[in-house]
Amino acid sequence: MSHSVAKQSHWIAGTIAWISALVMFFPIAWMTLASFKTEVQAVQTPPLLFFVPTLENYRAIFSEANYLLFAGNSIAISVGATLLTLIISVPAAFAMAFYPTPRTRGLLLWMLSTKMLPAVGVLVPIYLLVRDAGLLDSRTSLIVINTMSNMPIAVWMLFTFFRDLPKDIIEASRIDGANLRQVLVHVLLPLVLPGIASTGLLCIILCWNEAFWSLNLTAHNAAPLTAFIASFSAPQGLFWAKLSAASVLAIAPILIFGWISQKQLVSGLTFGAVK
Repeated sequence: MSHSVAKQSHWIAGTIAWISALVMFFPIAWMTLASFKTEVQAVQTPPLLFFVPTLENYRAIFSEANYLLFAGNSIAISVGATLLTLIISVPAAFAMAFYPTPRTRGLLLWMLSTKMLPAVGVLVPIYLLVRDAGLLDSRTSLIVINTMSNMPIAVWMLFTFFRDLPKDIIEASRIDGANLRQVLVHVLLPLVLPGIASTGLLCIILCWNEAFWSLNLTAHNAAPLTAFIASFSAPQGLFWAKLSAASVLAIAPILIFGWISQKQLVSGLTFGAVK
């Protein structure tokens, strides 16, 4: 009887999981389908499910915009911001986990609370600072802003990974003659490498998808793929077929990257969850 109930529960859970996956994947599938339609077919009512696919939208995109420039900017900004975030967050999380003070918890909560602030609330001061520094339409400004934006999440994640390590490991390493830098680099970092990898992957995804600062602080030279998508919204209206094709080209690299690295991402996010 219990075996039958367990089997039924497993079947129900599997069904719910598949339905959830299909619901989440449906917009991507529909967008991909629309990218191979003409503009008339893309807005046709009722929706056209069977049609002769065309590559005209993709040809128009490559002829009207420099896709490689936008993709290169996205890669440079995402990788640069992620590396800078990890360089700052790893020592910070290590210090908070192994050398906590009475203010550590409050500091962590304050850092996390900054994520609740809407970006538009600080748009004017940040825009003025970037303008006065001569960094408008530059990769540097987006790298710095993405670093500041993702650092609270990165520190929190890395803090939990460091916190799960035994505290005696530092004392044992110091007895063996290692200094603090050697303990961090040669002892602790290899132990939390899955956590660092998952944090880095998450930061890359967040940077790749960031649109608000990209649209407000860049024009062309440093514009990433999020600005590339927005460029296909014209005053005359939305060209759904071309917009869908641009969106497919923008999300394809990060989808492929996420699919390849999903094992590392899941193992890092579940690191220390089961002891």
